[in-house]
Amino acid sequence: MLAAFDGYNRECKRIMTTIAARLQAVRNRMAAAARLAGRSPEDIRLIAVSKTFAPYAIAQARAAGQVAFGENYLQEAMGKIAALSDTGLDWHVAHAQQDGEQREADVRPSAGVASPQAGPLLLPLEWHFIGPIQSNKTRQIAEQFQWVHSVDRLKIAERLSSSRPPGLLPLQVCIQVNVSGEGTKSGVPPEEVLALAKAISAMNGIRLRGLMTVPEPTPDQGLQRSRFRQLRELKDELVGRGIVLDTLSMGMSDDLEAAIAEGATLVRVGRAIFGERAPHPG
Repeated sequence: MLAAFDGYNRECKRIMTTIAARLQAVRNRMAAAARLAGRSPEDIRLIAVSKTFAPYAIAQARAAGQVAFGENYLQEAMGKIAALSDTGLDWHVAHAQQDGEQREADVRPSAGVASPQAGPLLLPLEWHFIGPIQSNKTRQIAEQFQWVHSVDRLKIAERLSSSRPPGLLPLQVCIQVNVSGEGTKSGVPPEEVLALAKAISAMNGIRLRGLMTVPEPTPDQGLQRSRFRQLRELKDELVGRGIVLDTLSMGMSDDLEAAIAEGATLVRVGRAIFGERAPHPG
C-alpha cells in the first residue's frame, strides 16, 4: 500500500515537472517568434488547451503560472470548472506542490515569457470555449465561460447574448473563419464575416473581440503564413469598415511561430504543453 502511494507521488511530481518545463518551452518559443517579428512578447497571450486532460494536469499548469485554459467539450469542461473552482483549485494546486515542490510564494513570472498571465496564484482561472457550439449548449457556455472563440452562426451569437447572466461582464467572443475552405471544417466563409460581425457588434451581453481560425495542418511554413495572413487581412478590412476588433486567435503547437509572425494575439496550445491526447470518448 505504502509502495503504491510512493509510486503515485513520484508520478505526480514527474508530471508536474514535465508540464512546467513544457509550458516554459512554449513561452520561450512564443517570445522568440515575437521578437523575430518585431513584436512585443507581452502582446501575445497563451491559451493552454486542456481538453481531454484531467483537473490535476490543469493544476500543474496553474502552479507554473498559467491562467487561461481552452476547452472543446462542454460536459467535460463543466466538470473541470466545478472541480477547480475556489477551494477545489486550492486543493488541486496544493497536491500538485506536495513533497517539497514549488510553493505559492515561489511562483513568479519567468524571464522571457510570451504573456503576462504567469502571475500570483490568486488570479482566477479564465475559461475559453474553443470547440463547435450546439444550440442547446449555449446557455451553459454563456454562464460558465469568459471567452468563446468559435462563433460561426448568427443563431449561436443570439443565444449566447440572451443567455449571458446580467451580473457578469460581457462574454468575449471571436468569429471562427474557415480560411482554408475545407468542407469538414467549422467556420464562416470570409465573404460572410462582415455581416455577422455587424450583427454581433450590436448585441448585448457579448462583446466581439476578433477572429479565430483553425486552418488545415501542414508542415509548409509558407502555406501556414498564407492562411494566417488571410485572417489578419480580413480583420484589417473589418476594422477599416468600422468594426472594433483587437484579437486574432490563431496558431497551435505546430504552427505558432507562423501565426505570431502574422499577428496572432491569442495562441492556443495543447499538445506541446500537456502531451499527446487520448481519444475523446464522445
